[in-house]
Amino acid sequence: MTIQATTTPKADLLSMDMAELEAFVKALGEPRFRAQQIFEWMHRGASFSEMTNLSGGLREKLAANAVLYVPRILEKYVSAKDGTVKYLWELYDGENVESVFMRYHHGNTICISTQAGCRMGCAFCASTVGGKVRDLLPSEMLGQVIAAQRDMGERISGIVLMGIGEPLDNYDNVLRFLRLVNHERGLGIGHRHISLSTCGLVDGIDRLAEEGLGITLSVSLHAPTDELRSRIMPVNRKWNVEQLLCATVRYFEKTGRRISFEYTLISGQNDTAEEAAALVAVMRKYIGRAMPIHINLIPVNPIRERSFQASDEGRIRRFAAYLEKNGMTATVRRTLGPDINASCGQLRNQKHQSEKDTDETNIKETE
Repeated sequence: MTIQATTTPKADLLSMDMAELEAFVKALGEPRFRAQQIFEWMHRGASFSEMTNLSGGLREKLAANAVLYVPRILEKYVSAKDGTVKYLWELYDGENVESVFMRYHHGNTICISTQAGCRMGCAFCASTVGGKVRDLLPSEMLGQVIAAQRDMGERISGIVLMGIGEPLDNYDNVLRFLRLVNHERGLGIGHRHISLSTCGLVDGIDRLAEEGLGITLSVSLHAPTDELRSRIMPVNRKWNVEQLLCATVRYFEKTGRRISFEYTLISGQNDTAEEAAALVAVMRKYIGRAMPIHINLIPVNPIRERSFQASDEGRIRRFAAYLEKNGMTATVRRTLGPDINASCGQLRNQKHQSEKDTDETNIKETE
């Protein structure tokens, strides 16, 4: 893999697995064991100049032939309520993505982005505003974890692929990231501590089930019927509710890993007693007793570009109680970082809007 650095493509070291790094080091005329040293250094976020157990000559070769891009902190917000930290990163080409660092009693977790923008078009999601710009490289996903860990001075032990982008729409790069982040000489984060969220790419779910990774799958369902789901989630026009739920059963049967169904509650859209009953009915029809059913209810996060509002607390409680009464586990997601707009996509949109406003002002001033 290469990155266009100024005018010359250079090797993207952080996207390389150990075998590729060994081959690269060998091509530079260096012994194979140097690859292990470099691998350990760069997964700590070190620059070439900080790799002090390498010779000066090797560090010069690396600088001439390779790059180590770790995202730069453009903006950082710390919640006064719960210590949640939100980052807006600048990537090597000036594009921006977001991550959220969260503290739990069992350790620190980071929610990372997998694409710059998103083409899935979910009506309530800030990440889709403006569409998809490009996929992130494995190094750019790793970089979010490495840079946050280094900035916070605390170990990150869990990862959620639920930031900007659809992970299964960037399948090959995400898969490489999942293998790299698990490497014992790198960050060493176990796959059982990683959760991947998808809006419902059935072909990707089936591929992932065959990888043998053991990660947790979170499925963004958000509506119990095809008519409603297709209206707020265009992906449903390709893979409908039946196809999606059947794919989750196959994933569970293949991996044995619990699946969480995400259901964003939008006032007046999908939060009525009728929708709760329809949700129970569709889960019984296509999942039944094949696997445990856990539904994570999420009050929608209002964004400037959309008119959706969150359901009131009473309706949320009634919705959850109905699911529980009918044999399903229902939880209401705890809102982290409410004072810093911790849901992904908003900071990036604000920056792009600010740049657009600046450009329009400059144009007017030159007219």
